[in-house]
Amino acid sequence: MTAAEEILDVVDEHDEVVGRLPRGEVYARGLRHRCVFVLVRDADDRVFVHRRTATKLVFPSLYDMFVGGVVGAGESYDEAALREAEEELGVRGLPHPTPLFRFLYEDGGGRGSWWSAVYEVRCALPVDPQAEEVAWHGFLPEEEVRARLGEWEWVPDGLAAYERLRAHRAGRLIM
Repeated sequence: MTAAEEILDVVDEHDEVVGRLPRGEVYARGLRHRCVFVLVRDADDRVFVHRRTATKLVFPSLYDMFVGGVVGAGESYDEAALREAEEELGVRGLPHPTPLFRFLYEDGGGRGSWWSAVYEVRCALPVDPQAEEVAWHGFLPEEEVRARLGEWEWVPDGLAAYERLRAHRAGRLIM
């Protein structure tokens, strides 16, 4: 099955399932669905940053400070967070990511909106990212991630999640 054929839950503004359709159709019609964002830190507290491959359906060749992706039909956010993190990092036996918060992301580029669950996990394992997903990767100190925000082209939903995560840590969650 191709990524476009993967079945996703279509959800309403309250994150309630209202249907199921192939990912390609969900994207083409700009329907609301679910995604997970997992911030990965190594043992030295550096953040896993990567550049997406040019073949990605959404936001090809852009940088991201999260691993993650869509939540499959019938899959929980927690299940998707662990699955996506292990797949993208190329590891097995990762601890369960810690859920932090959820928000509704509204894309201004015509792709619709998606409920976004943000997680964090510590990865002490050596990573071997999927070549189909990750063109470049590195663990960067948080200060360098912040410095690169104005220099590199980042995925817009990841930037929105990162801004909310920083506000969440500062005790002022943005919804």
